[in-house]
Amino acid sequence: MHFGTGAVSVSGVGLPSVCAAGEDEPMPSVRDTDPQDDLSDGRDESASERADRNWNEVLQELRVMQTGTQILTGFLLALAFQPAFSDLNDGQRAIYLALVVLSALSSIVALAPVALHRMLFQRRAKTQVVAYGHAALVTALVTVSVLLIGVVGFVFDVVVDRPAAIVAVVALALVILTLWVAAPLAIRARLTNGVHR
Repeated sequence: MHFGTGAVSVSGVGLPSVCAAGEDEPMPSVRDTDPQDDLSDGRDESASERADRNWNEVLQELRVMQTGTQILTGFLLALAFQPAFSDLNDGQRAIYLALVVLSALSSIVALAPVALHRMLFQRRAKTQVVAYGHAALVTALVTVSVLLIGVVGFVFDVVVDRPAAIVAVVALALVILTLWVAAPLAIRARLTNGVHR
């Protein structure tokens, strides 16, 4: 199924012919024709446009992460005001306080890119802000994973017992390592090797 043999005009841009998927003739792309585009990645955008898009992606990831962190922080802070809180032993109180500090640290790290963006606003530093945001988000993912594992272990320790807490911590750590580390690394390796499945 052939759609054309000559140049086709789309918004004033002359394009070569286009073939249906599965035919031998390659389907040309309008992308990456802009002289300002410094990457051949299938997107027709300048470095500034790419930085803007990447910043929007960082902000979206921040929103998702911050919501989960806020829920965990609220849960932890509410525990201190429950009548059963006085029944905790010294070890459980120490773990609880460590989790509260870790929760605050997670929020601070996740919000650091926003603070940097405010400080560098309109200084043409979006690329640096995006790189900083990426590093902060990776760090925040680590702190949030430790926080999640810690909260689950804490709850199992208080509600059931220490052996149950250890089992829950190990199981959750394996799930997080699988979904947050192993699977993304496997996908990245496939993409690096040119396999797009």
